[in-house]
Amino acid sequence: MKQIRIMMADDSPEIRNYFSNIISHEEDMELAGTAASGAEAVQLARDLRPDIILMDIQMETRIAGISASEQILKEIPGTKIIILTILEDDDLLFQAYCAGVTDYIIKTDSVNQILTSIRNAFQNQMILRPKYAEKIIQELKRVREEQNGLLYGLNILTMLSNSEFEVLKCLYQGMNARQISESRYVSQGTVKTQIHSILKKFDMKSVSDVVRHLKEIRFDHIIETMHPGN
Repeated sequence: MKQIRIMMADDSPEIRNYFSNIISHEEDMELAGTAASGAEAVQLARDLRPDIILMDIQMETRIAGISASEQILKEIPGTKIIILTILEDDDLLFQAYCAGVTDYIIKTDSVNQILTSIRNAFQNQMILRPKYAEKIIQELKRVREEQNGLLYGLNILTMLSNSEFEVLKCLYQGMNARQISESRYVSQGTVKTQIHSILKKFDMKSVSDVVRHLKEIRFDHIIETMHPGN
């Protein structure tokens, strides 16, 4: 029988002893090592290459376990990490799932629940709690929509002439047609024609709609490096 090599990270000696005692009574498990901080956990994981890591969230910092998990999974992607926590903090556990952890254990869970979680993780049976699955799905949807919006905006920006791009920057800064004409030394009629062309290319009805979209794609970060086509 292959033993599950387990490493544990928790800043409480009592908790480390408690889980060590649980693991020591299981024939299919062995405790490979323990760490008392997130930084120590990263180094120990590099040395031990365990199958499973039981990782406390809050150690030297409030999210030390999450930060350590991100680093470990980046360096040793096959590692399965189970978060240990006292309270079922939705925000912290969501961060942990986003970092790539497999599951979480409430430290007051029954011994049977703890052992089941470890064995499930080892067998690649990730049990994602429904409420966190829904949050992750919504976050992925938000990111996808943001990326699509950015690509859409960048594509249109490349279609603007140099003059239209300069007018767009002025609109983004809150200038009206008269102010733009004065700053660019062109007639208001020319500016209005360029604004009409910009609206047509963005397929939007008003300047405020265009500006709102530009804020969503962080146009201020694009301005300095964007070179629109002619």
